[in-house]
Amino acid sequence: MGEVLNLVISNVNNILWSYVLIGLLLILGVYFTLRSNFVQFVCFPDMIKILTNGKKTDSKGVSSFQAFCISVASHVGTGNMAGVAIAIAVGGPGAVFWMWLIALIGAGSSFVENTLAQAYKVKDEDSFRGGPAYYMEKALNKRYLGVIFSILITIAFGLVFNSVQANTISLAFSKAFNLNKMHVGFVVAIITSFVIFGGIKRIAKVAESIVPIMAIAYVIVASFVIIKNISLVPSILTLIIEDAFDFNSAIGGGIGVTIMQGIKRGLFSNEAGMGSAPNAGATANVSHPVKQGLIQTFGVFIDTIVICSATAFIVLLSGAYENTELNGIELTQSALSSQVGSWGNIFIAICILMFAFSSIIGNYYYGESNIEFMTENKSVLLLYRLAVVVMVLWGSYTSLDIVWSMADLFMGFMAILNLLSILALSKYAFKLLNNYKSQVKEGKDPVFEASMIPQMKGIECWDEKIKLEKTI
Repeated sequence: MGEVLNLVISNVNNILWSYVLIGLLLILGVYFTLRSNFVQFVCFPDMIKILTNGKKTDSKGVSSFQAFCISVASHVGTGNMAGVAIAIAVGGPGAVFWMWLIALIGAGSSFVENTLAQAYKVKDEDSFRGGPAYYMEKALNKRYLGVIFSILITIAFGLVFNSVQANTISLAFSKAFNLNKMHVGFVVAIITSFVIFGGIKRIAKVAESIVPIMAIAYVIVASFVIIKNISLVPSILTLIIEDAFDFNSAIGGGIGVTIMQGIKRGLFSNEAGMGSAPNAGATANVSHPVKQGLIQTFGVFIDTIVICSATAFIVLLSGAYENTELNGIELTQSALSSQVGSWGNIFIAICILMFAFSSIIGNYYYGESNIEFMTENKSVLLLYRLAVVVMVLWGSYTSLDIVWSMADLFMGFMAILNLLSILALSKYAFKLLNNYKSQVKEGKDPVFEASMIPQMKGIECWDEKIKLEKTI
């Protein structure tokens, strides 16, 4: 039964990723990039400036930096370490080029979806929540689309993707410390329970603490490996570029496999256009929607251009990817150990614990936000939290192939629904961008009010009249 299910899922994934999604991602990514006048490149200095000023918040809200950390916590996980290794093992070194390309192009999609999420966010006690489901309802006036998306993201991220994260943690610790995978899963499930039952504030604080440390530590070790093999770097870069366009590059599949693996793992890692990160971006308390849109876009660069590249160079410089018996996180562990010694296994295991655990809590929040969109029944939220814990346990010992296949399937459906929605609403994101730029040009710190763009309806958190009524 399991083999039949895996075959069906694989066939559907092949159609989604070989034809539908690759076209949508590239075409819409290019469109958003052109229509925004290359916002991801032109406004890069603004991203750095906003991010460095984004740590300030009052006790009643989630800061811009915390919202950024929640989304990066979800981004930076198994996709950066196990996923990159899988892409190289299956698609060859050229897959790395397509990861880079999808990040640079997809950053335009990331800007649009995150800016829209900020514009159409809603008040949630002393913070905010929002995301694709919210702009589907408020801007497209199609609540049913929001409900479909909410179901998809809750299953995909809260349940399936979290089983992927748990799976990678257990594999890494089993290899590094010879621990029972079920025991590892049990410990992770307990820690997960403590964090997710604490709500968005606890999730934000944990993400803010873990994300910078884990990213910096991993990049430092990767930099050591690169410097150690600096003479090989030019040849590795040449290999990546040549292999990306070599019809004989991928094992048994040609350039199509290389492109598919690069784009698929790139999207799984940075989530640009998928509709997941906007759920975190919407929680931030900022003065203009574009500010958080830019910060979330910066997360795509951090995820793929920096951290995924770090893994790629570790794997390629070591030559471990040529060992067909290794795959996923075991390939990354073997590659690093060959460069730094046996402690590489332990270091990767610890990194995976931090990377994947932060992803679990970030993924969990995506589901929580969307459950609250569908219903205010607290019992449903409780059942969801318990289901997340169960999936963490299940994922710690289940088959890797079926887990990755299910993750790809749900991610594909989510991305299609979100991409078509932001295409319909992108004109508002560009109006907001123009409003932001005009204020910057005047030397102002951009502040947005609904009256500035009267065509936009349903943006209650930016409407001064609604704010006034709620305070009276």
